[in-house]
Amino acid sequence: MRRDPFQAIADPTRRAILVLLAVQALTPNAIAEHFDTTRQAVSNHIKILNECELLKQEKNGREIHYHINHDKMKEIDHWLEQFRKIWENRFSQLDNLLLTMKNK
Repeated sequence: MRRDPFQAIADPTRRAILVLLAVQALTPNAIAEHFDTTRQAVSNHIKILNECELLKQEKNGREIHYHINHDKMKEIDHWLEQFRKIWENRFSQLDNLLLTMKNK
């Protein structure tokens, strides 16, 4: 089952997992060490992130290392970029208006 990546990143624990994995690939146990919750709860968060294709897994022997799927994160960034441009344009307009009001 594929999930919505935006619902997945709405959860603060899952966002924290993504931040950890942005630095380096980690095993589920190594990820769980950073949280004050059960290993099972962290595994559930990893499962959701994996179902959204936000993570990739690499098997090394008996261990699985998770890392960020950069392509999927780029898709999210691309979607957000349209709003970033709108906000920057509005802030620029506001700056111009405030400057005009100050000069009057």
